[in-house]
Amino acid sequence: MNEPTPKYFTIVARIQAKDGCEAAVATELHKLLEPSRRDKGCIDYDMHAGLESPGLFVFYENWESKGHWEAHMESAHLKEWQETAIGLVEDVELMELEKIE
Repeated sequence: MNEPTPKYFTIVARIQAKDGCEAAVATELHKLLEPSRRDKGCIDYDMHAGLESPGLFVFYENWESKGHWEAHMESAHLKEWQETAIGLVEDVELMELEKIE
């Protein structure tokens, strides 16, 4: 008997570092990985770097629900990142997605 596949709440976050800030942004973003993966409801939390676009970082995240992601966004580690990012980041884009079966 096939059980229905659960739907997850997915985020794709695109972060563009300011010129000259690429290494600092990479270091600070990397600090988010372990604490975010421990956040309640986190299924996947993966960071990617652009091969042809220096300073481009993309997060692919799956959460059990939008509420879990919202709680993650209020976490101490995300708040600290948001304060650190001022002056280092050119642009941030968050895409909220839902898996379609």
